[in-house]
Amino acid sequence: MNKAQAAIKLIVITSRRHPVATFATLNRRTAALAVGLAATLGLAPQWAAAQQFPTKPVRIITPFPVGGGPDGVARLVADKLSKTWGQSVVVENRPGGNGFIAIDAFKRGAKDGHDLIVLDNVHLAAYPSLFKKLPYDTAKDFDPLLPLFRTYFFFTVGTNSPYKTVADVVADAKARPGKLNYGSWSVGNPVHLGSELFESMTGTQMEHVIFKETTQLYTSVSTGDINFAMGSAATAGPLYRAGKLRLLALAAPQRSPEFPDVPTVAESGGPKDFAVTGWNAIAVPPGLPAAVTDKIKRDIEQALTGPDVTEKFKTFGYEPFPTTRAQFDQFVKDEAKRFGDVIRQANVSLD
Repeated sequence: MNKAQAAIKLIVITSRRHPVATFATLNRRTAALAVGLAATLGLAPQWAAAQQFPTKPVRIITPFPVGGGPDGVARLVADKLSKTWGQSVVVENRPGGNGFIAIDAFKRGAKDGHDLIVLDNVHLAAYPSLFKKLPYDTAKDFDPLLPLFRTYFFFTVGTNSPYKTVADVVADAKARPGKLNYGSWSVGNPVHLGSELFESMTGTQMEHVIFKETTQLYTSVSTGDINFAMGSAATAGPLYRAGKLRLLALAAPQRSPEFPDVPTVAESGGPKDFAVTGWNAIAVPPGLPAAVTDKIKRDIEQALTGPDVTEKFKTFGYEPFPTTRAQFDQFVKDEAKRFGDVIRQANVSLD
């Protein structure tokens, strides 16, 4: 419990000891006591800032294009925050350039919490190891508050693929080193790095084929031009529902409730404890008063609840990712180490 929470608790206890006080009198006493305690504890500026925030329209900058899962979640959160805060909260899409266009806009934006940014997991956990020089510093430019969602990736193959299990893929890759190929949409995305991790854990060597768009990627998997690719329910789901892709396995600790018949990679004969996940986080500029960051985090957490969110997540194959600040900080550090190890072992880098 921090000082502010302790002060509030004391106010509540004190108020309960005076049941005969009128509501108006109690409110005045409570307010006065709150101000006095806040001043005594040195929290008055933070208290005032949190009570007043936001004082103008808020912007959520995102590196993702309009449409799709990340944009849909950001807009759902923005709509709910607008109602909670009584201020306009707009989503500003700045796609392209590995997310650097959005990040640059955020760095040049408001530093008082009225500009937020959605970050992909690669921005925090992979790019620091992948790029020799980054146009941002994860420690100095961002204060990640919480993850918005998490998703796991499937092994996908064409409907007519000879592979029935992940064990079949591994066996073929070992029998024909360097001949099998898999696809993704860039160097350093979760699908690429997850596939590199798969090669490392199975002792295989395969070719990475890069596509400009995910639609082209999964169409090539469906026709057999690409042996396999990892994909999420959002990216590979349309062709799966159209009967053009099969889901061999899910790279997750356990089966998905939405796809109960799809085994995990381990159950399908692949490496044990193999998981490939994608997630988005929302961050604020560093250095904000703790009371303000706590308010933003708390209100976003509330915005991520309700049947509308559950339905939206189900559409894109997302799942909630509740966590404390300390837990999330450690998670990001662990992910950065995991991605860093894969990147160094695969000897991949970008200038």
